[in-house]
Amino acid sequence: MQLDELRLKIDTLDEQLLQLLNERAKVALQIGELKKSQNLPLYHPKRESSVLENVLSSNQGPLSSEHIQLVFSDIIKICKQIQLFRG
Repeated sequence: MQLDELRLKIDTLDEQLLQLLNERAKVALQIGELKKSQNLPLYHPKRESSVLENVLSSNQGPLSSEHIQLVFSDIIKICKQIQLFRG
């Protein structure tokens, strides 16, 4: 495969990741709204740990577990932030 083809593939994957991240954020907002309506706390540390454990156990590389944990910790942090400020 040529460099331009590989870069095009990266661009396509980035668009897919962006779509999935926004979809995840929308669901997180729905969860935040539901929790508020039921007077439940927004932060649930066991759930956060469970999410991280799930993605780490599914990881087959080449990203290391450390990399996956960094990425998903940031995703979770951002989703919590939008729950607080938009929900």
